[in-house]
Amino acid sequence: MDKPIKKENIKNIIAVSSGKGGVGKSFVTGLTAVSLSRKGYRVGILDADITGPSIPKMFGVTGGIRVDENMMIAPAVSSTGIKVMSVNFFLENEDTPVLWRGPILSNFIRQFWDQTTWGDLDYLVIDMPPGTGDVPLTVYQTVPVDGVVIVTSPQDLVRMIVKKSVHMAEKMEIPVFGIVENYSYMPCPDCGKKLYPFGQSKVDAIAQELKLKVLGKLPICPAWAELADNGDFESVPLEELQ
Repeated sequence: MDKPIKKENIKNIIAVSSGKGGVGKSFVTGLTAVSLSRKGYRVGILDADITGPSIPKMFGVTGGIRVDENMMIAPAVSSTGIKVMSVNFFLENEDTPVLWRGPILSNFIRQFWDQTTWGDLDYLVIDMPPGTGDVPLTVYQTVPVDGVVIVTSPQDLVRMIVKKSVHMAEKMEIPVFGIVENYSYMPCPDCGKKLYPFGQSKVDAIAQELKLKVLGKLPICPAWAELADNGDFESVPLEELQ
């Protein structure tokens, strides 16, 4: 299989992936982008979760997409300068369902990569579609991803789900940077003790089995969810993760 062609203006491309939906890929994508941006890097987000795009709402960016005479598309830009491309910008309303079959979804991914004027970026972070089907495969075949971050949660099905994502990346010859466990625990608002509503973490054992790094264990934090709902995710207090 031919490798996707790198673009000289985009230095690093990170895919945030999971074998299933609902584990917080968009949340981890957002945290990664905000963290890199605060360190002074030029950052873009490609929202490849075509049927469930949430990045625009999290970052408070709307349409206003411009298409030039060469059919090149300018991405939206957040309040802190993070560039965003999402299918939501092309829908009549943000809650309009995307009732498209695989080939159309895949074509959108190709357009986002080939026809977006990203400019110079140090990092492009891709919020991947869930699973291991047509659309994730199109991303890996179209975009020269440098590495994948796997997002998971503490439930018992995790081992199987993580393995699917890891094996897909391996088949595409893409390195896996490590695993992030989301919803890992919840700090008690009264005593500060860690509570485990989804059960005790299993990510260390899984990472050891797969010879991968555990990049982080993220808590359930209602205040962060509220920032995302209000389109103010760039205000997330990253120092709380230290």
